[in-house]
Amino acid sequence: MLFTSALFAFVYLPIVLFGFFALGRYSSRFAAMWLFFASVVFYGYWMPEFTILLLGSICWNFGVGSRISALINNSDNYEHRRYARRWLIIGISLNLLLLGYFKYANFFIDNLMLLSNQHWQIERIILPIGISFFTFTQIAFLADTYQQGIREYAFVHYGLFVTYFPHLIAGPVLHHAQMMPQFREAKTYKINTANIAGGLAIFAMGLFKKIVLADGISPYADAIFNAAELGSIPSFNEAWIAALAYTFQLYFDFSGYSDMAIGLSWMFNVKLPYNFNSPYQASSISEFWRRWHISLSSFLREYLYIPLGGNRKGPVRRYLNLIITMLLGGLWHGASWNFVFWGGLHGGYLVINHGFQAIASKFNSGLIANWLFKWTGWLLTMLLVIIAWVFFRATSFSSALTILNAMANIQSVTSLNAIHPMLWNLGLAPDLGLLFCLILGGLAFLLPNSNHLGEQILSFCRGRTSASPIVIGMSVTIATLFVLMNSLRSSVSAFIYFNF
Repeated sequence: MLFTSALFAFVYLPIVLFGFFALGRYSSRFAAMWLFFASVVFYGYWMPEFTILLLGSICWNFGVGSRISALINNSDNYEHRRYARRWLIIGISLNLLLLGYFKYANFFIDNLMLLSNQHWQIERIILPIGISFFTFTQIAFLADTYQQGIREYAFVHYGLFVTYFPHLIAGPVLHHAQMMPQFREAKTYKINTANIAGGLAIFAMGLFKKIVLADGISPYADAIFNAAELGSIPSFNEAWIAALAYTFQLYFDFSGYSDMAIGLSWMFNVKLPYNFNSPYQASSISEFWRRWHISLSSFLREYLYIPLGGNRKGPVRRYLNLIITMLLGGLWHGASWNFVFWGGLHGGYLVINHGFQAIASKFNSGLIANWLFKWTGWLLTMLLVIIAWVFFRATSFSSALTILNAMANIQSVTSLNAIHPMLWNLGLAPDLGLLFCLILGGLAFLLPNSNHLGEQILSFCRGRTSASPIVIGMSVTIATLFVLMNSLRSSVSAFIYFNF
């Protein structure tokens, strides 16, 4: 069930909202159970056959977490802590084995057949949607339980924390401390018109990003990347239009989903962590990763980079840890060498960035703060990000290199009014594609972040009682128009991060 679908907007969401607050008037526990049940139904609509897998994973991790918590909280005994550590290792290992089987078994077998020059007729393993997100969420829960001890034993709150439908399919990756305390608060289950108004407003923003911006530019990226995969060689113009189109498609697609998840949560009086902070405005690659997919960046830093040693063991070990973290971050996105290479590229970028900043601050500490340095840094950062996105989007190394070679082949520059077969054959005009990219660039580079806009709307509604009904009416009207627009299309596109 897509957030952009009429079924979700006009049937599922109203029923779930009404049931949540109707039950919340009498029992917060029943309201939490209702939202837990509704979230499982939301997941089951996609893949009913994997609902048992999801529920089994929840039961297993809750049981392991409870066991670890009992050992950690109730005693300082060394033996108890040692047993807790064993349970932590068992719990994390089973999660990783489950993720490895469903997400990477096909990849492993394909590479094994390639190396052995054999071909085996083996049924392909279907990837359950959202398995990366609910697995990482529960791994973080187990690790935090061992490190800090958890005193939350309500199964319904834990189940809701994992399955909570706004984040279940494509994130953000959540920590129990961010969510489970909210499910214990009585005010969560009471109607708050200001929160509903603010939530609907940012939900409408997310719909606009996804349906109008991301889906609007996607044909230009698909046309060139698909043709390159089939062996065609794009011109300089076509290659750059494709790379820029995908750069903005991915951003507005995932950013739009995150806005919708946050807006939906506000309607339920729940606050999700922000996952984007205008990453294309970053002036360095390290700043880019502090702004892009913030929850995943935090997870990789806290549960991989720091346990590997972080920056505590000298610069060489620090740079090696960065490379390993980003390689595994790339592999997390998908079972493909393209994703691994994309992660390795960003690992290399980060190593160079940190090394350069260390040298620059030593010889000229004011250089980094210079406006020209920042502007040049932003330009270079965007160029490197765009290059890396080519590998992220392409389905093979050869097609990625075809696109990059065309981007570097300035001799193949042609007039925008000339015939560009890869675009013209699909009824796409290159000048309109380039104009669209420039508009999207202006929105991404210059406008305030939608998180800040949403907070301002929320504050406005809280400060003026009469404002909420107006904002609700406007947001519902705008959201309805976007959903109807999406429903009238010949095909409906899922969110890109559903694949990861």
